[in-house]
Formats: sequence, structure tokens, C-alpha cells
Amino acid sequence: MIEERYDVVVVGSGPAGSVTARTVARQGLDVLLIERNQEIGVPVRCAEGVSKGVEQFIKLDKRWICAEVKGANIYSPDGTKVTLGGDMMKEVGYVLDRKQFDKALANDAADAGADVRVKTEARGVITDTGYVKGVYVHSMDGDARIYADVVVGADGVESRIGRWAGVCTPLKPSDICICAEYLMCDIDIEEEYSEFFLGNKVAPRGYAWVFPKGDGCANVGLGISGDVSGDGHRAIDYLKNFVHDKFPKAKVLTEIYGAVPVCGPLTKSTANGLVLVGDAARQVNPITGGGILYAMQAAEIAGDVIAKAVQEGDTSAERLEEYDNRCRNEFGRHMEMSLKAKNFFFNMSDEDLNTLVHSLEGLTLKELSTRALLQELIKRNPKRLVALARLIL
Repeated sequence: MIEERYDVVVVGSGPAGSVTARTVARQGLDVLLIERNQEIGVPVRCAEGVSKGVEQFIKLDKRWICAEVKGANIYSPDGTKVTLGGDMMKEVGYVLDRKQFDKALANDAADAGADVRVKTEARGVITDTGYVKGVYVHSMDGDARIYADVVVGADGVESRIGRWAGVCTPLKPSDICICAEYLMCDIDIEEEYSEFFLGNKVAPRGYAWVFPKGDGCANVGLGISGDVSGDGHRAIDYLKNFVHDKFPKAKVLTEIYGAVPVCGPLTKSTANGLVLVGDAARQVNPITGGGILYAMQAAEIAGDVIAKAVQEGDTSAERLEEYDNRCRNEFGRHMEMSLKAKNFFFNMSDEDLNTLVHSLEGLTLKELSTRALLQELIKRNPKRLVALARLIL
């Protein structure tokens, strides 16, 4: 069996993995970034919407921007439309081409000095005296042991790396949003606005979305809570009904399916010689399902902590815990608030949702963010949302 040695091995080349690899490589360490698929960025399992905050992490490139959106249209269960917009877009600003975007991030990691390999699948973790010491991989060249001081699990919601290393990662059905999405063409939409549809008939304990991608195309999808999914009531069943009602003449180019963790971040996403980032660490906004920016933010923190730990010769769980602490300080409070809001809103009746959306008519926001929207909803519906106010304020 082939044996190799790196300072750090990163498993998974999504935004979390590539940014972690780039950050570590920039500090002079030997880094290997591996991807099990034969092409980075494929398959796409994402609605592809992201805020303009993405520019903090990568130089803007029109090649991976399909559309720039100026606001959002929100539809209540009874069909009432409310348009929200603003100059500072926190949840929606661009619709990406994730294939090109992910490739650009991996290219940045390579430019920083990381080795990048595709069609290389992690098959297990190497352990010794209670520490993760590397990964077993399989590639076209055969099986190999790749030793490392730190292994980074950026391998998505299923995160086999975390499970193999003994990190507690199980998810209940209610902790998961099951998603189905079509890329559609010949679709009649507002090209500069994302759209969100609420209601238990549309997407129980979730919502439907339409994200414009330019040239008469859009991502049309929805997510439902895993605990309401079942025969005849799967995400794809709701999506077919939604598309039939809203876009009967549009054509489907691509079908996309996936799951998103909506339970809030893991309390502990590190172990001896191990760090989890992105979906593997559950770093996803529980109410919106958006995770790209959180993953990239956490990845920069992870890369910084890992580089220092390796240079200090201390990759213990206690040393790496700095990563969890810094993530909590950066976005933990916002995640906690969003989780409480998700649990509150996703149990509301359609009648109550109608009332809330109607209350937003005529609203002008300086920023379109989860926090700003929740604050306005509470302000306009103090009696109805008193319980929510007590939870998050």
C-alpha cells in the first residue's frame, strides 16, 4: 500500500474544504485537498443563492455569477405578494454557478500551495493512541495511507470522517431539510428578484424558492422537514405540484436532490487531530438553510487554528477547541436565534403565516437579513409573536 505524508489532509472540496486548505497552505504547511468525485463542483446540490458577503472570501468573478438580485418577493399561503429589498443583502445577493464557483475556490487553494486530487475517496481514518493521524484513501492509483497531523472533514451532511473519528454527528428527521430542485428554462419570472413561497400545502415545515439564473432560467425548488416526509408526501411530490401550478409551460433541464442540516452547529466539532467544517459541522442557518458563507467563515477560522496547532506541535482536542469557541463567538448567537425562530415559525398554521406576511406590506428594510426581518415581524405583530420575542431577544 502506498504511504504519503502531509501536515494536513482536507476531505471534500466544497467551499468549506477549499477555503480551509487555502488558509492552511498560505501559512506554509503541506496540505492535500481530496475530492471523491471526478470533477470539483459536480454534482451541484445547492439552490446557489448567496449574499454579497461572499466577496470577503473570494475576488468577484462574473464567470461564476449567474444573476445579481436586488430583493425578494415573499408569497403568503393565500398568494399575497410582498416585495422586500435593500442595499445591503445579507441572505440573497447573487445566484451562483456552483460548478464554476467551487472550481475557483479549489484553484485558489492550489495557488496557495495545496495539492488537489479528484477521484480520491476517503475510506477510513488512521488512528493511533487516541489521535486521528491520517486517512485511508482509494483512487485510480490504488489504495493508500496518507498520514497527517490534522484531518479536516469537509465531507458534507453525511460526514463519514466525523463518524469514523467518533464525533457525535447523528441527525433526527426533524434536524434535516429534505430538498428537491429543478433547473428550469422558458420560465416567466422577475429576473432581479428571488422568490419565496410559504404554506403547508406548498412545503410543510419549509418553503419553496425560485432563484433566477439569467437567460430565462431559474432554480426552482423546495425543502420540507424530514419528519413530514413520506410516501406521496416527499419533497419531489410537493415540487411537482408547485411547478404544475406556477410554471406549467417551463421545461426541466436538471433535477437536484439533497439534504440540509437545520439543527444548528455541533456543540463539539473537533477531536484529537480532527476538525469538521461546513455541513459536516452543521454550520447552516436553520431557518433559511443557507450555509455557504458560514462554511467559508468557519473554514478561515479552522485554517488559522489548525496551522498554529501544527506549528506548535499540539493537535489535541483541547488545542483545536479554539476553533469551536471562535465560531461560537462569530456566529453562534445568530445560529441559536435562527434555530428558535425556525421551530417557532414552522409550527404555525397557514392562517397565521398569512397574517404575518400581510403585516409586511409596505415595509422598507435597510438590510434584507434574517435578523432584520424577524425584528420587523415582532415589531408589527407584538401580541402574536410575544413568545418568539421572549425566545430570541
